[in-house]
Amino acid sequence: MLKLLSVLPRSLYFLLLLTLGATQLPACAQSTDTPLVVVIPAAKLPWLQNMVDSSAVLRQHQVGISLADAATGETLFGYNDSRYFTPASTMKLFSFYAGLKMLPDSLPSLRYFSRGDTLFFQGTGDPTFLHGDVPSRRAYAFLANRPEKMLAYCDIASVPIYGPSWSWDDYTYYFQPERTAFPIYGNTVRFYAAAPLRAPQRPGGASVKRAVLLPQRVRVLPRSFAPLTEQAPVNFLSPDIDPDTHVRRDPQTNRFYTLPSTKKWIDEVPFRTSRTLLLRMLGDTLRRPIVGVLWRPKPGDEIRTLRGLRVDSLYRRMLRVSDNFLAEQLLLMCSTTLGHDSLSTSRAIRVMQRKFLNTLPDKPVWVDGSGLSRLNLTTPRTFTALLLKLHQEVEEPRLLSVLAAGGGQGTLRKRYHDANGTWFWGKTGTLTNNVNIAGYVRTKTGRLVAVSFFNNGFPGDDKPVRNEMERLLREVRDRL
Repeated sequence: MLKLLSVLPRSLYFLLLLTLGATQLPACAQSTDTPLVVVIPAAKLPWLQNMVDSSAVLRQHQVGISLADAATGETLFGYNDSRYFTPASTMKLFSFYAGLKMLPDSLPSLRYFSRGDTLFFQGTGDPTFLHGDVPSRRAYAFLANRPEKMLAYCDIASVPIYGPSWSWDDYTYYFQPERTAFPIYGNTVRFYAAAPLRAPQRPGGASVKRAVLLPQRVRVLPRSFAPLTEQAPVNFLSPDIDPDTHVRRDPQTNRFYTLPSTKKWIDEVPFRTSRTLLLRMLGDTLRRPIVGVLWRPKPGDEIRTLRGLRVDSLYRRMLRVSDNFLAEQLLLMCSTTLGHDSLSTSRAIRVMQRKFLNTLPDKPVWVDGSGLSRLNLTTPRTFTALLLKLHQEVEEPRLLSVLAAGGGQGTLRKRYHDANGTWFWGKTGTLTNNVNIAGYVRTKTGRLVAVSFFNNGFPGDDKPVRNEMERLLREVRDRL
């Protein structure tokens, strides 16, 4: 018996001890000749276990999988499902759940009160003011048409412009705009470049293929940044710049430099925010004078909240294309329901953890709204538990409509579909060396299965990992 115990895996060793303690030890007092029989329960979905174990792609990195029936909550499969992983952008599902719990049907666009000939207003974190993809003109029309002679913008304490553990050198990429209380134009500048023209050739000159290209024409929106945009000087170029990059911004200022290209392109770059810049841009946009003052309502002042865009419009854009900025601003808006002294991501997270997520199998480490931070940690079984909560509390058609759909929109448009249509709806999560997915598989029998599939710490190209995830989940779709 001691020899048998010494070769068992640790998990089975403890299972055997529990079994002995509960059933076998009392019998030993009666008879020493009774043979010991230990029954080890078989793993659920052994075919899936075999596929994972035999996968050459999944063998060299950390993998965690959790499957459950969305209707009943029954656990169907688990593989390293109690281990913590970096979830990346799948954390936006937690932000989505926070919005469902803490926000009404329409976004809070701004808070305001009127006194005499002045309208005092402050931001709530609403990102839709003149946003290029989810624009709402509610706040714009409200401010532009107010009868007061003066508009007074009031600051509110808010979070740092970047979240904890964000990469400092991503400041110039579209996916990392600065977080602010009153965003405008999504806190980014958009550049539209036409294909460069070729200089006219003199007779007997160089061939057309070798013709000199004229400087590329670039349209800049908002136009106030056009004077701050110029072609990059020769000494600005670096071998470390991504070849797909078309615009770079000076780290400390709003000077933008376009890089040479032989094709037309579109790029989006965050601008450096400041109170002074916001006041100037608001004044230029609204064509009204804007001043900056302190928020000091008096007892007789009636403070109101202007409602804006319907929440599902923001959720849909945030989840389908994995918009980091919308996710970050969403948590700031959630915090306005907890107090009006500041906009605080961590306060919204603490309340969600305490009131709405306290029954999850493992407490997630949750630090930002977008999943950009590598400080976020969660387990696959906890993520599947969140998916079950969402399915239980949100009508299925609405829930699936805001997620990315296989073969449809956003990050899943090239995957998870066949001739019969979409069979997966969910959220992807990608950071360098990490690829994750969480969502719902519709099986051929009509069953809806909640899935969390995490891959952390793999080297090189992520395409083989994505292909392998799809291969395994397709088997889930076919067999369950």
